[in-house]
Amino acid sequence: MARQRSVFDIIGPVMIGPSSSHTAGAVRLGALARAVFGRQPTVARILLHGSFASTGGGHGTDLALVAGLLGMAPDDARIPDAFLEAERAGLVFSFDEADLGDVHPNTAEFHLEGDGRTMQVRGSSLGGGDVVVTDIDGFEVDISGELPVLVVAHYDQPGEIAAVTSAIAEGGGNVASMQVSRERKGARALMLIETDTEVDEATAERIRQNPGVTGVRKVPSV
Repeated sequence: MARQRSVFDIIGPVMIGPSSSHTAGAVRLGALARAVFGRQPTVARILLHGSFASTGGGHGTDLALVAGLLGMAPDDARIPDAFLEAERAGLVFSFDEADLGDVHPNTAEFHLEGDGRTMQVRGSSLGGGDVVVTDIDGFEVDISGELPVLVVAHYDQPGEIAAVTSAIAEGGGNVASMQVSRERKGARALMLIETDTEVDEATAERIRQNPGVTGVRKVPSV
């Protein structure tokens, strides 16, 4: 049976225009990168690939990505003034064009700094305001921002996945999906767990106490 079209399919997302992919999607992509980083960065170097690089200037993609990093939503009236808002917020940013390889044409890669931390986040705007983060610090991922995600950095060793999922269940959480990437057997690994509701801080802290875990971040939906 063919999927019935929704009102969203016909009129698109509520947004500050002009483009759902290059503007609204870019805002969500910036917001999702900020959520993965865990805070507003103080420095952001943003690489623009494909259509984002060639036509993004006319669609306000640069403004939209910065707006997202500042925590704005696609319908925020401040998006046209995002550069000024970034200056007020203490966010230093820059843009460069880059060939990121065989990726979606609407792709950006964020190199973020803040509070002594650095992170690389790559993602794409898929159209209609939908986005996906595909890479975090060299680990292949798939995060849409539709559900909250628990990001667990750990060492690849027996029992790590079971310990984390057990802690989530004991805290009353329900796992919607899970992805695990690793450098190689026994080396660094990354768990991404989508949950129906955001994991509470007590559960996150229990997971942090696991000897094999090196970091835990809660990524809210955006």
